[in-house]
Amino acid sequence: MTDHCAPTFDQLAHSLGFSCEEAGGLVEFRNPFGLENWTLTVLETTVVLGSILALIWAVIRLRRHGDPTNLVLWFGATAYLFIIEPPLYFPAAFGIEEHVDTMFAHNVFTVDFLWGRLPLYIVAIYPFMATVAYEIVRSLGVFRRYGALLGATCVGFVHHAFYEIFDHLGPQLRWWEWSTGNSLNQPFFDSVPLPSVVVFAALWPMSLAFCVYWFVGRKVDAGTHFTGPQLVGRTVGIGLLASLGTFILPLPATVFGAGSTTVRGTLYAAELIVLTLVAIPILFRSWQSQRQSTEIPHYTNAFVRVYSPLYLLVMAILWITALPDLRDATNGLTANGDPIGNPWYTLACFVIAILCVAAIFTTASPRDRSTQPEISDGSQRSTERAATTTEAAP
Repeated sequence: MTDHCAPTFDQLAHSLGFSCEEAGGLVEFRNPFGLENWTLTVLETTVVLGSILALIWAVIRLRRHGDPTNLVLWFGATAYLFIIEPPLYFPAAFGIEEHVDTMFAHNVFTVDFLWGRLPLYIVAIYPFMATVAYEIVRSLGVFRRYGALLGATCVGFVHHAFYEIFDHLGPQLRWWEWSTGNSLNQPFFDSVPLPSVVVFAALWPMSLAFCVYWFVGRKVDAGTHFTGPQLVGRTVGIGLLASLGTFILPLPATVFGAGSTTVRGTLYAAELIVLTLVAIPILFRSWQSQRQSTEIPHYTNAFVRVYSPLYLLVMAILWITALPDLRDATNGLTANGDPIGNPWYTLACFVIAILCVAAIFTTASPRDRSTQPEISDGSQRSTERAATTTEAAP
């Protein structure tokens, strides 16, 4: 693959401490204790374990409750990854090198795919964070009360909070490096391209959540049963349509801001502000309604309740260890020359993420949690079953 080792990627790879020409083949394994620094192993372990547990939960949910939504969400996010990421790694192989130069390079981790381009944890982070965000919103009853579009908007907002905690720390700890000269990355928000802050942190999970709920979630809630081939077809379709949505949603910024970085940045920021202004009151009202409702047991997700606080704790520890170098940084760079993120924006994202996690712990009464089965939002079929059984939630 040396003929696909673009000059920009080669430069970024050397900056991160590895050689593009020497990167392994389709799969490469490394000593987890011999990486760039210890934080890479911690990050990789946290995300990969979270993704595996999310998949296990999805299988349990399907087997015990006949609800494939979580499984479709998990594999739909993975399908989206393999549609979006390869062209960014090998623009020449896809014939788009004249339009898309290398935007970033990941550092090498314990397990890497595609000649050092795709770490295993990146494969894992798509379904992991999508599950956390979707299930928080689902647990608050947003989809049941407000429908697919507003529910998906809330998923984008929650995902953004969890993702930006990670996104603003990565460049400083050398998890990846952005190409600062690539126009597609402009403008930057400290060490993070604003398009990443908006599109990959908020709009793609919004697009995915809409497709998952529209094509599977709401139908399951209405009592529809899907065959295996139907679920496979819908999962692939969701990955394709979510990719299309990721192209459509940021069009105001990409079209009207094509000739001006300032205009593009302003429009990206405006889209994020609108999403935030819509999501916050909906999440708050759903939380209030969920707390006050005792008519039916509330949907809960044990995996998200346990693992989302653990994820936030791990990220808090990593941020604490990075603070001394961040505090001593000059002109946005640490003494080692690594770009720093925005700690105040990250703190705001921490607050939002913590409030979201707290919300899912405070929506159901102790009686609801301990004696009632969990149900899918809006499912008459599940409600009727809940009224006649005392089966414990998984």
